Amino acid sequence: MTWRRKIIIAFVLGLILVRVYPHQALRLQVPQSTSVWSADHELLRVTLASDEQYRLWTPLKEMSPALVAAFQLKEDRWFYWHTGVNPLALLRAARITFMGAGRQGGSTITMQLARLLYHMNTRTPAGKLKQSAAALWLEARYSKYDILEAYLNLVPFGGNLQGVGMASRVYFDKTPAQVDLAEAVTLAVIPQRPAARGGRSNTNPGLLSARTQLAGYWINSNRPTDSDRRQLDLPVLSSANGGISIRAPHFTDAILRANTRSGAIATTLDAGLQRLIERQMERYVNRFGERGIRNAAALLIDHRDMSVQAWVGSAGYENEAIHGQIDGVLTKRSPGSTLKPFVYALGLDQGVLHPRTILRDAPTSFGPFTPENFDGTFAGPIPAQDALIRSRNIPAVWIATQLRQPSLHQFLQSAGISGLKPESYYGLALALGGGEVTMEELAGLYAMLANHGVMQPVRARPDEAKREGSRLISPEAAFITVDMLSHNPRPGEDVSLVPRNRWPVAWKTGTSWGFRDAWSAGIVGPYVLVVWIGDFEARGNPSFVGADAAAPLFFRIADALQLQEPDLTMPPPVPPPGVSTVTVCMASGDLPNKYCPQQVDTWYIPGKSPIRVSQLHRAVNIDVRTGRVTCPPFVAGQTRQEVFEFWPSDMMRLFREAGMPRRGAPMVPDCAADEASDAPRIAAPLRGVTYRLRSRNEAIPLEANIAADVENVFWFDGAALIAKSVAARGAVAWTPAADGIHLIRVIDDHGRSAERDVRVQFSN
Repeated sequence: MTWRRKIIIAFVLGLILVRVYPHQALRLQVPQSTSVWSADHELLRVTLASDEQYRLWTPLKEMSPALVAAFQLKEDRWFYWHTGVNPLALLRAARITFMGAGRQGGSTITMQLARLLYHMNTRTPAGKLKQSAAALWLEARYSKYDILEAYLNLVPFGGNLQGVGMASRVYFDKTPAQVDLAEAVTLAVIPQRPAARGGRSNTNPGLLSARTQLAGYWINSNRPTDSDRRQLDLPVLSSANGGISIRAPHFTDAILRANTRSGAIATTLDAGLQRLIERQMERYVNRFGERGIRNAAALLIDHRDMSVQAWVGSAGYENEAIHGQIDGVLTKRSPGSTLKPFVYALGLDQGVLHPRTILRDAPTSFGPFTPENFDGTFAGPIPAQDALIRSRNIPAVWIATQLRQPSLHQFLQSAGISGLKPESYYGLALALGGGEVTMEELAGLYAMLANHGVMQPVRARPDEAKREGSRLISPEAAFITVDMLSHNPRPGEDVSLVPRNRWPVAWKTGTSWGFRDAWSAGIVGPYVLVVWIGDFEARGNPSFVGADAAAPLFFRIADALQLQEPDLTMPPPVPPPGVSTVTVCMASGDLPNKYCPQQVDTWYIPGKSPIRVSQLHRAVNIDVRTGRVTCPPFVAGQTRQEVFEFWPSDMMRLFREAGMPRRGAPMVPDCAADEASDAPRIAAPLRGVTYRLRSRNEAIPLEANIAADVENVFWFDGAALIAKSVAARGAVAWTPAADGIHLIRVIDDHGRSAERDVRVQFSN
């Protein structure tokens, strides 16, 4: 082997070694701007890199072919044929420059990249020599693809703007992939004189002249179609926005505060839904500004994966008059009555109530605390569901007094509500919004209801894995609470006109003390939506009422969301296995006896919900001669039977005060001895017998001897309803849930009862 061949082989091996030896990617050799992206791939925000440049790195494959070709035509037609330096181009440039015909550049794309990358002074022969050497070094280490990509990401476009990733957005509000031929030609002529040619592309004479010249080169160098020619003949207009826009500013503020590195940050935010809510909010504030409604905030979360879909912190980020840069999503505010659903959910879980439990809405003092209703009136006896959706204060406070483990304060602590003062500080006022929460925290609470009682953190970035969360409320209580809220009619709506395919909405309003905050929060199909109306200076306004100010905006957004996603259908929620339905007497909320005239179905949780046989309606026999109640024996033709409601005296007073007086019941003589003789007598299970069961599915028969005037009987295991049975059908099958001693009770529809202790033992 000759020495020349050895030199050639050594040179080739050296080049291969240089290329394959590990080296830093070109992208990592320059500081990058931090960019925040929506889930639908829209740029929300970009910040200055550490060298005070806006630089948004874009892969070459994400640039339009026209854009790449235009730069190659303008800067380096022989890019793929040289090794970094084009001697002919350098000689031609030197000849033109030294002959005094003007300064002519002969740098290749690789040489320009070397100058940009290593900040070289290339105006002197020595500088040009260093630039050429650096270009050869780059070509030896990196592929043409890498070099071209790096150049297009570092090329200057005026001011502190670098790279086509930023330029295409600033000049045309497009991504590099969307740039057409005419726009590509326009961008390609800016870097030669970025200070002079940068700016509005339709008003800069120097830019237009250079663009026309390059367009001519394009036509001569290619085979342009008629469409290409038409594009190149049309004037190119820059973006109406101009400059570097910020979308979802409050959201991106929060993202950047939590971020510690540069580069691209992906988020869960949906840019389309963000614009939808911003548009609805702007229209609403413009329309009702004369009422003092000048500011608002809204948060939209997909409760299926707890991802933020839209985040609007104020009605105007740049509006100093409303302190628009304050983020209403993260600001602590009094939530008003929006916390009441969680009082009821805890009450459901702790056996305090079911949806048809009759509560008392009347002037009541709870020690030193004497709450009043928002409207200053009292409804008297009211079902729990109606008390919740009508936002009555006294029933909510009474339920709060019945809560044990957890109390409302303990529940909020478990939910991660920050900044809570000790429970003694709030007292019972916490149930009426006496504490403070952020909109993000409130949205998390409502998402917990939608997610069957499991609390999960809100996610703003897709790389944040969805956590399992912690259970705060049983699935049964969460389902029933959502169902109660779904019966809350939207303001001014005729229920008969509601479209069948509308997403289910379970919602609640809130108004803070002093009319400082108006809220509307709820579950809208797959989303949780929270809306706030108020003033960041915490000034009160009589217009800041949840039902009047926040609810209309809430439903504007809710309706727009469904119009945005017309193909998304939401099936009705399926009750969990632990929820059952039971028929109760409408007036009392208890199991109906035979005399209850109006009955209604309601949800209840077996073993938790308070269930008993109603004693409200009773039949009495009236002596037709005296008009008084009489006891047996009855003489045919001398008595008539009437049914009366036997309300306690305090409830009768509540009805009168609420404008709903009831007919008083007559005085009833003591006929207890006669009634006792007709009480049920348990025939099975037997007294003093231990029932040994081979499996958990084995049943024990329940049977009782019933008086002839009884139609239905109710069997209970302690306080838990086992079954409602028609008296004539005989025994009922009971499957014990646990071994030990069970108190079995039977109650007929007259309210007469019997009970027996039964011992159950499961065999191994």
